[in-house]
Amino acid sequence: MRGRARLAWAIAVLISLAIGGCGSSQPKSAYTAAELKAAVKGAPEPLARLYARGGELVDGDPAAYKRQIAALHGYPIVVNKWASWCGPCKLEFPIFQEVVARQGKKVAFLGVDVQDVREDAEEFLKETPVPYPSFFDPRGKIAELLPAATDGLPTTSFYDREGTLVYTKPGPYATRAALEKDLAQHAGAPVS
Repeated sequence: MRGRARLAWAIAVLISLAIGGCGSSQPKSAYTAAELKAAVKGAPEPLARLYARGGELVDGDPAAYKRQIAALHGYPIVVNKWASWCGPCKLEFPIFQEVVARQGKKVAFLGVDVQDVREDAEEFLKETPVPYPSFFDPRGKIAELLPAATDGLPTTSFYDREGTLVYTKPGPYATRAALEKDLAQHAGAPVS
């Protein structure tokens, strides 16, 4: 029976790679940049400062990332590690757009763009905008702070209101409900 389970797992992995593998076509954006900006308008001050840099690639290092996490004390934080060359990352971006539009006034969202080319990442963010910034991390130094069961992308990390990393999910989210469930379970954010 173990052999069959491994075979089924291998087949599922191959199918998911074929469907959502790197280099897949660009997904349709769920929101425009203006709609997302409007969705987070009126967020409390720490979140408003974060969202004022929406869609930007922010230069920084692990120390700057830690300062950003500390500045968001009191709010649950969701950090999505992604790259513009990663097909599964692209596929889940519209899901992040939906969740930040619904939860962005109560939850901090942040990205870490890993091992990417700045121009490619900027182009992707124009096509699929998010109202939060992403740390540009071409050498993966910030990404080393975010544990994962695999070295693959994407991964999503959840911090509680105290700024403690409490959970990291490897792989993409397939639905808004799955992301919101993890947000509620691991970061204590109520689902609205």
